[in-house]
Formats: sequence, C-alpha cells, structure tokens
Amino acid sequence: MLYNKTPKAWATLAQPSHVGRLAHTLVLMANGRRSLRELSLLTGTDITEEAALLQKAGYLMVQEPAKAQPAD
Repeated sequence: MLYNKTPKAWATLAQPSHVGRLAHTLVLMANGRRSLRELSLLTGTDITEEAALLQKAGYLMVQEPAKAQPAD
C-alpha cells in the first residue's frame, strides 16, 4: 500500500507539534511512491498502525500504483 499527503497534511507540515514527531515524519515522507515497508525501514519502526490512524484523521490517502502505459 502506498500513501500520499492530503491537503490537510500539507497544511500541517509547517506545524509539526500538531501531530507529533512520528506522524510528522510519516506525513513528510509519504509521497505516493513509498510502501509501508519502506516507510517502516526509513523510520526504524513498524508504522502500519500510525499510517492507518493518519489516514482516518485525513492526513494520508491511499495512492494507487501507477499503471504502465502500453508501448505504441
């Protein structure tokens, strides 16, 4: 599963104290290309629950993987 920032997340980036350190780090690193596994490796902790909470709170959204375009 890939996560990306929502407009609410972009607004929160300037105020990290509103969401806490780990949540701010996840919001900062979520770019629609990093998997939960990669985000967990980058933070050094399992972020599955934190990411789900941030999604429910409207800070993260699930990003569908880009589909390959057929060759002409």
